[in-house]
This record gives sequence, structure tokens and C-alpha cells, in this order.
Amino acid sequence: MPMMNAKQYEESLRRLNLKVYMFGKRVDNVVDDPIIRPSMNAVAATYEFAHYPEYEDLMTTTSHITGKKINRFTSIHQSTEDLVKKSKMGRLLGSLTGCCFQRCVGMDAMNALSMTTYDIDQKYGTEYNKRFLKYLEYVQENDLTCDGAMTDPKGDRSKAPHQQDDLDMFMHIVEERPDGIVVAGAKCHQTGAVNSHEIILMPTISMREEDKDFAVSFALPSDAEGITYIMGRQSCDTRKLEKGMIDRGNQIYGGHEALVVFDNVFVPWDRVFMCREWDFAGQLVEQFASYHRQSYACKAGVGDVLIGATQIIAEYNGANKASHVKDKIIEMNHLNETLFCGSIACASQGHKEPSGTYLVNTLLANVCKQNVTRFPYEIARLAQDIAGGLLVTLPSEEDFRSPQVGKWIEKYYRANADVPTENRMRILRLIENITMGSAAVGYLTESMHGAGSPQAQRIMIARQVNMKAKMKVARKLSGIPEDE
Repeated sequence: MPMMNAKQYEESLRRLNLKVYMFGKRVDNVVDDPIIRPSMNAVAATYEFAHYPEYEDLMTTTSHITGKKINRFTSIHQSTEDLVKKSKMGRLLGSLTGCCFQRCVGMDAMNALSMTTYDIDQKYGTEYNKRFLKYLEYVQENDLTCDGAMTDPKGDRSKAPHQQDDLDMFMHIVEERPDGIVVAGAKCHQTGAVNSHEIILMPTISMREEDKDFAVSFALPSDAEGITYIMGRQSCDTRKLEKGMIDRGNQIYGGHEALVVFDNVFVPWDRVFMCREWDFAGQLVEQFASYHRQSYACKAGVGDVLIGATQIIAEYNGANKASHVKDKIIEMNHLNETLFCGSIACASQGHKEPSGTYLVNTLLANVCKQNVTRFPYEIARLAQDIAGGLLVTLPSEEDFRSPQVGKWIEKYYRANADVPTENRMRILRLIENITMGSAAVGYLTESMHGAGSPQAQRIMIARQVNMKAKMKVARKLSGIPEDE
């Protein structure tokens, strides 16, 4: 079928029968639920913008399997140019939605599996890669959104998976049958899970042989029997249930996370891409993580929105000509562009793996993500500094609309005489949304913990840096003998 547009994507979600819970009750209509809907809008944008001529080069590509035009989110990278375009696409979409658009994880999972399944087959003579490519063609032909699921609850961090008091703390195989496997466990922090057609599972850590039952990767329809979604809370999430729109901040888009529970779920063999090959679990984790750390170019896109909003509030406040305000906005731009540099660098320095898939430079990908754990927080701090205290003391839209007290809000919260008070309220709410509200999950907390903790990146940086080469040059230049 041709690539879907936003409306077709929405209708495809309506055909799913997801088991979703929020606030202790099952959600009957996931697509139209006012809290979930903004996150669906963000994914829909990835479909709609793929049809815009001005975005076509970044948003679409050619399938290396069928030769057909496809959405880039379903593609396997065939060159460093593809990797660079992925980074540019991430920034573009972040700058257009001001939030997480949720499809990067699935794309990164598929690219990592395209390599790991090939390498497993080379060692063990299995047919995982053949299965995966058939599955990939299905995803591309139907233009599907895939949720990449890696993060297990992990239970007691001091214990390996097989040592846990409750083995469900890590996704694991509970039964092997002639027609497939049965799995149990959960995946946490699943961004965009209920907006996805498919869910792709991967192990969350490197494994030893004792943990082989936990070395499993597979894909299932998101509404497969036995899968339950429990929506996570976000700051200010219930504002979407209120009458007005101003207090939402971002009027159109948003994000969400969920706990996804697998209660003895059956997986047919043609959907299984790793089954007890414990020695490849670490490779899959690291290759996925490298791709996903590159994906944080999206934070530069959200940063574009926040910087623009900060410039606007400075003008609305009448403070835009102050030298210290100008300097702070320069610093915000400097930090934001540095984030983007890291993503472009790891993409442009990528290389071809034996499978034919191009992988980013893993050292630079980890450096990129390490910067992402820091710089958005400083950008947000500067935005709050410039916005002023009204950012957190602003009355509600209902008070603003009130016949009794609205006139006082109109009077006392006007700054620049040429700017309506309502416009000042709107831009303050957007800054609040990105730096403290529901979008802050995707901009700040996700910047810290998404694609692994900051320490995980530091460990990878230590592994990837060629310290011996640096030391060799230092000895040579200082006249120290090589055999010291």
C-alpha cells in the first residue's frame, strides 16, 4: 500500500483493540482520549509531513528490499548520507512539533536487528535475518509505526536476571513450543506505545549463559493477546481535560509513556529474532543504544522551539534589548547547536557493517548523548530565567475568562503595551510545558535517561576511546622511550 497520511494513520489505530489503563480504568477510546490524543497527533505528523514536497528528501527514502518509496522511519540505513538525513529529520520534526514524536525507537530497533540477526546467522546457521527482512518488508508495505521496547524493570540491580526473586523483572522465555515461544515480563517507559501498530522487544543488558532464557527478541502486533498498557503520569497532564486551551501550553502535540505488561504472551516463530543466543544480547543492546543516542538530534529541534519562545517572552516583557538577556539567548543557541553537531558527527563518521547496514560512530554517538544529558537542562534554566516568575504563578485560563476577575489579570499581567495579555499567557504556558509540564518528559527527563543513563554513555566512551594511541603520541613528543 502507499505511504499513509495522518488521517489514514489515525484510522489504522482505530482498528486496533489495545488494552490500555489510565487512572485505574480501562480507556475505551484510545485515539480520542484527550490526554492521549496530543501524543497521537505528534506521530500523525510524521506521516503527514512525509507528503510535503519541502520535507520529502528527509522524510522519505527508497526501500533496499522492494525499491519502493517509503517513510524513512521504516528504513534501514544504506549509507552515511542516510544517517545524516536521519539526524536532520529528527531535528526537523522536533522543531515542528515541540515534543517527542515517538517513532525513533522503532526505527533504531529495526536497524540494530538488521545487523545482529545477520551476525547470529553467520555464527550459528540460523535464519533470523531472513525472518527479520520478511517482517521489515511487512512493516514497510503497510507503513507501520513500531514501538522499540528495551527497558526491563530490572528488579534488584545487584542480581543478574536469573537470580531475581521474581524472574518477570526481565523479559524471559517461559515455554518453547513447536509453533513458537511464550514470554513473560514487562517493558517500562515505553514512549508512544499506544500509538504503535507493532512492538519490537529486545534484551535490556548483556547476558551470560546462565541468563540465556532472557536473551530474546521478537515483534508482535501491539494489540496481541496478553499485552496490557498502563499509562504513566505527566506533570500537568489533566490540564488536557479542562475547558480552555491556553493552559495546555502546546496546543496540538504531546507525548506519552507507558508500562507494557506481557502476561504469558505467545510469539510465533516467524516473529522471533533471537532465542537464547545470550552471547549476542550485548551486541544488540549496544548497536541499538548507539543509534538511539544519535536520535537525540530531536532535542535540538525542541530546543529551537524553546529558544524561539524565550525570544518572544523577552520581547513581550520588554527585556529583549538588555545585554545580559541577549547573551543568555546566544548561550542557548550555542548549546543547542552543539547538541546537533554531535548527532551529525556520529552520523557522518558511520561505517558499513557486514550485514550491509550502516552504523553510526559509536564513540561520537555516546558523546552526543552525554551532552544531551546536560545541555537541555541549561537551556531550560536560561529560558526560565528570562521568562520570569510569572511562569509558575500565572492564574488559569478560566480565571482569565472570568467576568469577575479576568479584567484584573488583563490589567496587571500586561507588559509590552503592544502585546495582548493573552499572547503573553500563551507563550509562558508553552515555556512551562517544555521545561516543567508534559513536554518536559520528552525534553528534560528523556534527555537524562532516554537511551540509557548518563553513566552508561560514560562507560561506552571509556571503552571506545583509544587511550593507548593518545599515550603513545604523548610519550613520543616528550622523549619517553616506547618500552617504558
